[in-house]
Amino acid sequence: MSAVGRIPWWTWAWPALALAIMLGTTLVGATGVLAAVAAAVLILAVFAAVYHAEMIAHRIGEPFGTLVLAVAVTVIEVGLIVSIMLGFAAEKPGLARDTVFAVVMIVCNGIVGLCLLLGACATTSKVSTSREQAPPWRCLPPSPFSRLFCHVTSTTPGPVFSRSQLVFAAVISLVLYGSFVFVKTVRHRDYFLPLQAGDEAHASPPSTSTALVSLGLLVVALLAIVGLGKALTPAVEDVVAWLGAPKAVVGIAIAMLVLLPEGLAALRAARANRLQTSLNLALGSALASIGLTVPAVAVVSIALGQRLELGLDTKDTVLLVLTRFVGVITLGTGRTTVLQGIVHLVIFATFLFLAVVP
Repeated sequence: MSAVGRIPWWTWAWPALALAIMLGTTLVGATGVLAAVAAAVLILAVFAAVYHAEMIAHRIGEPFGTLVLAVAVTVIEVGLIVSIMLGFAAEKPGLARDTVFAVVMIVCNGIVGLCLLLGACATTSKVSTSREQAPPWRCLPPSPFSRLFCHVTSTTPGPVFSRSQLVFAAVISLVLYGSFVFVKTVRHRDYFLPLQAGDEAHASPPSTSTALVSLGLLVVALLAIVGLGKALTPAVEDVVAWLGAPKAVVGIAIAMLVLLPEGLAALRAARANRLQTSLNLALGSALASIGLTVPAVAVVSIALGQRLELGLDTKDTVLLVLTRFVGVITLGTGRTTVLQGIVHLVIFATFLFLAVVP
């Protein structure tokens, strides 16, 4: 049987359908019924992307496997942000900031909170997160630098960096993310391995040919997701305007879209009592978003001479500091409870409410 024959039909049919509809929306636009169909197919393509990313991850093993989906999510995020920046440069100077900040809030509060609750339901009232979870949280300093220091620098007014400051912020983001990848895959890779193997560890990994087919289909799915997301952006903006919500909600919508594959994978791992893997997936996506998205949009901003706002307002600064503080308490002790998961979800609900009603 060929490699394609061993892959479920929906995992290649949905990306193909998404690619076809993406081409259709490019020609006629995403409006009315076509927009609804495109949104539904986009979600189906996300599920297919999750499947193929997990196949590849299972083939290459941990801790490299969890990097696959993190990089895939970052590709989607950067593609959407850059495409919207190119089309609406004057109207979206803060889109990258809103999206990356939303990613941090969704991951570090929404997904982590749900993972802790699901992990508790899968085991007992206490969940072991172990010392392995501390390194990702220590790698979050790029977030404060790239978004808090904008308001205290004096070279340029407002929530923006000068060109040299923007280059510096991009470089240190890459350095810190590269350091995290080195620690995770080389220096202290045992920190990021599951404490106990799950059922999938006993299953035979897919063959090389099957993994390569999944890689190709993952690329197709990601291209379709980015294309459909860009096509649906005007419709999302129309809904946001109709609701009278701030423009930052567009960034939240993009963040939720790009995090759907990794979020689903993290929640599935938590339900299977693999909390180590689930939190590696969740926190890895936040680190990838900070460490890779900021440099990418900085390059686009400098190359095209577009204004790029990275500074957070007071409300978001408080939420960021609170998230950091609670996260260290949650994951630094080695044991967590249902209450800590609820606290993270409450912070996430506060973020969503204040985004709509600032």
